[in-house]
Amino acid sequence: MRLKPTPSEALLLLACAVLAAAALFGPGVGQPPAFHAYAEHRALWGIPHGLDVLSNIPFAVAGLLGLRVLGQVPAEALPPVQRGCLRLFFIGLLVTAAGSAWYHLSPNDPGLAVDRLAMAVAFAGLLGLVAATGVSERAGRALSLVLLVLAPAAVLGWYVTGNVLPWVLVQMGGMLTIVFAGSLRPASAQGLQVRWILVLAAYAFAKLFEVGDHVVFQGSGQLFSGHTLKHVVAAFAAWPVIASLAAHGRRQNGRHTAVQAA
Repeated sequence: MRLKPTPSEALLLLACAVLAAAALFGPGVGQPPAFHAYAEHRALWGIPHGLDVLSNIPFAVAGLLGLRVLGQVPAEALPPVQRGCLRLFFIGLLVTAAGSAWYHLSPNDPGLAVDRLAMAVAFAGLLGLVAATGVSERAGRALSLVLLVLAPAAVLGWYVTGNVLPWVLVQMGGMLTIVFAGSLRPASAQGLQVRWILVLAAYAFAKLFEVGDHVVFQGSGQLFSGHTLKHVVAAFAAWPVIASLAAHGRRQNGRHTAVQAA
């Protein structure tokens, strides 16, 4: 068993250490006072803030579809850490759908804490998968486990102290991890080959819609808000992962059939 980190593992470890230091020693950053003032305030079928609540359904659909596709891929066709991270990611999408819907029924800090704790599960699975496919299996396992501890800690730290910087760094670090690990050659020929650029694009557009919540609401003639679209677009970030998983399963099943026929 190799104990010394590879160059890619060392770079990932250094980046995590820098982000952790920034979270611990960086200046306190408060959440904007009007954070909960979303453009969508209309009830729909008796549901407060209807479209912001119902637009979380795509997260649940993606999570259920991902678990279904994962269940169809033979156990030997995926490295175990990648399979574990995929399962965690898809479960995270399900709890994100529930947590975000709960929050948007009555936007406030306690609900936002629930929403972010749910997102932390999805982040841990997704970023663990990125590291496992691009760096190494042990890097993926370590990053996933670390995030399962530190991301909720960042949320709880914000809830207690009001300092949102650690949570911002979790998200920023996640995107940088995708850029770094996604640019490397696959760590295993047996693993997934996800088009991470599409995941990043979906996340970037989701952030733009989030920032332009009220602008989109007014620009659409008050049909839908930017935050509503943010949920839908963010859920599409799961599509490249699910598509890669489905294609990987088909290839593995095809090889297995060919071997049996031979």
